[in-house]
This record gives sequence, C-alpha cells and structure tokens, in this order.
Amino acid sequence: MLLGTWNLENLYRPGSGFGPKDKAAYEAKLAALAAVLTVLDPGLLGVQEVGEPEALTDLLETVGGAWHAALSAHPDGRGIRVGVISRTPLEVLADTRAYPAQLRPVQTDDSGAASDGTGRGLLAVETVTATGPLRVAVAHLKSKLLTYPGDRFFPRDEGERARYGAYALYRRAAEAAALRALADDLLAGDGRERDVAVLGDLNDEVQAATTQIVLGPPGSEIGTPGFEAPDKGDADRLWDVAPLIPADRRYSRVDSGRRELIDHILTSHRLTHRLSAAGTGSGAREELRLPSVGPDPATRRNEPGSDHAPVWVRID
Repeated sequence: MLLGTWNLENLYRPGSGFGPKDKAAYEAKLAALAAVLTVLDPGLLGVQEVGEPEALTDLLETVGGAWHAALSAHPDGRGIRVGVISRTPLEVLADTRAYPAQLRPVQTDDSGAASDGTGRGLLAVETVTATGPLRVAVAHLKSKLLTYPGDRFFPRDEGERARYGAYALYRRAAEAAALRALADDLLAGDGRERDVAVLGDLNDEVQAATTQIVLGPPGSEIGTPGFEAPDKGDADRLWDVAPLIPADRRYSRVDSGRRELIDHILTSHRLTHRLSAAGTGSGAREELRLPSVGPDPATRRNEPGSDHAPVWVRID
C-alpha cells in the first residue's frame, strides 16, 4: 500500500479570489494534479489546501475510479482545509482545532489579538487495510509565509518582520502541540501494536523545533544506532520517514531557490518497521521539478499543478 501527503495548492473552482481565474486554467490544474495521482496511485493520501469540496470531487472524477473522501469542517480564513482521499472507506474519528486544555491562546499580531485554536482543522480518520486498521491524522500548520496588516506580504521595517515572524512561530508551535495531542489519542499508548500515521504540511523542516514537537519521546530516529533497540518510548513515539527518502529527492517545495522538506509523514513503531520505500513526487523515476516560490502567493494563482511535491511511503 502507498500512503502519502500532498498540498494541492489552492484547489478552488474558477471564480474564487484564490483559485484559477477561468475554466481553462482550472482544467489545466486538474489535469496536472490528476496525472501525478494516476502514476502515484495512493491507497490513502492526506491532502491540504482544498478550497472547495466540489473542486476535490472534480479532481477525483478526473483521476477516475472509486474513491472515498473526508474533509475537515474547519477551513481557515482563506477557505482552505485538510482532507483525506482513500481507496477504502473512511471513518472520521476527530475534526478539531482545539489547543490542549493547558495551552493558553497565543498572540497573532501587534494589536494583541490571540488565536485560541489551530488556523485549519486537524482531521483524524480510520480505514481498514489488508493488514488491519490504519489511523491517520492530517494537518496543515501555520505557514512560514508572513502576512502583515492590510494584507501586505512585505514589512514596513525589520522590526515588524521580526515581530510577525515570532507571532507565526508561536502559532505553529501551538498547532504542533495540538497535533501531538491528537496523535496521542490515536496511539493510545500502544504504538507498538497500532498502525498510526501523521500526514501533512508542517511548514517547517525535519529538525525544526515545531516538527520535533510532533515526534513525541526523543531518540531512535531512523538511521541512528538506537533505531533497532527497543525502549519504553516506542509505544508513544512517531518516526519521521525523511531519512528513507533518497537524498537528492529529499524536498517537497522550493522556496526562493532553496529546496526544503516541509511536508512530512510520521509513523508509529509498528508502521515504521513495515516501510519498504519512501520518496517525493509521483513515484516514477522522472526528475523532480518544482517551481521556486517567493513571498507573494498571488503570482501562482493561474499556474497548473501544485508548488508542492507529494511525499509518500510504501507499506508492506
């Protein structure tokens, strides 16, 4: 089975303020996305930036075949949300934007306004595969892209840039804590026996503090001497599959010319030890070509495909 995650980049029908401007651009986007999905052929895929449920339906009809889908009912202010598409039926276990009870709201701007929950809902589903139940959480954490009052993408000065960078980091860290709490619920202290995966655009790289929050107990990372040595943290730990991705393909986005892996798959102990391969892109041997994006997302509004590559693992 192939399990993956993919940010579809503003999947809207024409006419919204964020998606393609006309039918031709929309159909080109659907065709480009569908071509990747057809080659990738995932058993289950977490998706991000679904702007309209109808647009996801259009995409799956373009791909063809039988699909099951679940979407979060908690989009952000732009209207994008996370979801799951699967070849097997899905049961929604949770759809939440709540921070852990002990975590206070976090400051979001110079006015002192605060966020009391994740900007986009965290969705958890269960499906049954050939090897038993699989529980999956899908997330899209706060972007590193900074926005300023008046819908600006550029700061007035470096002090403003620094403050808004801090606000974005506060939010992403709080959202990572909320995602970790959801993962704890799915693991139920039994990661040695449960197949659990966390999928999503975490908007930071493998060693970032926010990404590390989601992993749980430290130690035993893939590729380290402790990986094969059982310890008491295995029941609660998640493993980032990044080290299994070939080094020359270990990126899912290109930001201002710099390759970065910000889309992640984290797996429980039982699942980690059944992974046979990992990668980015369609899974074919083609060169991984991604556009380089900058600070203004509007420049890609009419472009086909996505500015992210899928990240995937194969499970035996």
